[in-house]
Amino acid sequence: MGKQNNKSFSKFLVLWTGEWISSMGSGLTAFALGVYVYQMTGTAASVALVTLCAFLPSILLSPIGGVLADRFDRRLMMITGDLCSAFGLVFLLFLMLLGDPPVWQICLGVAFSSIFVSLLEPAYKATITDLLTEEQFAKASGLVQLAASSKYLLSPLIAGVLLGYMDIKAVLIIDISTFVVTVLAVLAVKKNLQAEFPAKTRQSFARELKEGWDTLVSVKGVLQLTVILSLVTFFMGFLQTLFTPLLLPFTDTQTLGTVESVSAIGMLIGSLFIGMFSIKGQYAKVLAVSLGFAGVFFALVGLTTNLYFIAAAGLLFFAALPFINTCADVLIRKNIAAEAQGRAWGIIGILSQLGYVTAYAVAGVLADHVFNPLLRSGGSLDSSVGKVLGTGEGRGIGLLFIVSGLLIVIVAVIVPRIKSIRALEQQH
Repeated sequence: MGKQNNKSFSKFLVLWTGEWISSMGSGLTAFALGVYVYQMTGTAASVALVTLCAFLPSILLSPIGGVLADRFDRRLMMITGDLCSAFGLVFLLFLMLLGDPPVWQICLGVAFSSIFVSLLEPAYKATITDLLTEEQFAKASGLVQLAASSKYLLSPLIAGVLLGYMDIKAVLIIDISTFVVTVLAVLAVKKNLQAEFPAKTRQSFARELKEGWDTLVSVKGVLQLTVILSLVTFFMGFLQTLFTPLLLPFTDTQTLGTVESVSAIGMLIGSLFIGMFSIKGQYAKVLAVSLGFAGVFFALVGLTTNLYFIAAAGLLFFAALPFINTCADVLIRKNIAAEAQGRAWGIIGILSQLGYVTAYAVAGVLADHVFNPLLRSGGSLDSSVGKVLGTGEGRGIGLLFIVSGLLIVIVAVIVPRIKSIRALEQQH
């Protein structure tokens, strides 16, 4: 049994390596596009719109991807998602070879790529359950977050340097090449990744989607935990969308990439800790404490224009995220039957990440038309809050971060008082 478990974990590591490389490539493109669009338009709203288009399709379609992951070979789903997603980047590259495309064309390219990510994510998450034992879930979750953190840790630093020597077209070519590596990693795993479930009558998409929803709501704590995660992703969406407009008014592109990468070292530290030592029970308590720390450090990111302080606060904020995600992941995964994992993760994906979608939709408007005007010279808070936070372009975003961080702390205080979430540790 021990050898079999080690063999399964080795196969997981092959898949994980491919997704890690893909995540780094996606991070290069995300950083480069954010800088490109902001420098072209000068507005946070444009950056937010591109981010929304890159994210929304994969979220809205994730339930369908979840049904497909339970119907078909999950390896095939991952390969199809990777390859077709690359076509959106090829489209962007073609447009940029012809000149500077308008924002709407950039949105079209990233949206097309995002559509096929919806095939990849539920299949990948369900595959983890297929391959691993319950004891390996937390360790695997830490490693998955470690791979995902690369887009915040390594990618901004690399992209910031690359943009000093080459343009965005070269960055897109690098990202496109990572999809080939990912597909080869999936193919290298010989075992068919579709779980061997008992045969059953094929049902309609609508029926299977409903089964996924029924699975989710049948365990009350899972649904409530998903809602909590959606609130967290709402505030995370502000950080992802507005970090560039926060810093670029007083620093350059390379420094921006360095600060983002240094901040994301925290996610690396947290993920490595969980990957090496795991978390031994008390997931609900660890979740609440981690949320509290994340909220405090989120607020501190917006407190000043001192780059060292921002990087340190960002590092501590990102260090808390792997603990939040791992605790939620394990509590959910333990309480959902294996044969329903694909559908359930599809539904959970769209619900938990609706916060991102909402944030991407409103962040630019709030920054450009509400918070930044408050702290410009002559703004309503110029002579009060401006004395502490400073005034000028981007300082209103700092105020928005402080408010968001305090609201996350409130969520952290509420979580331990929800009995159904605490009960997830006993249910199985």
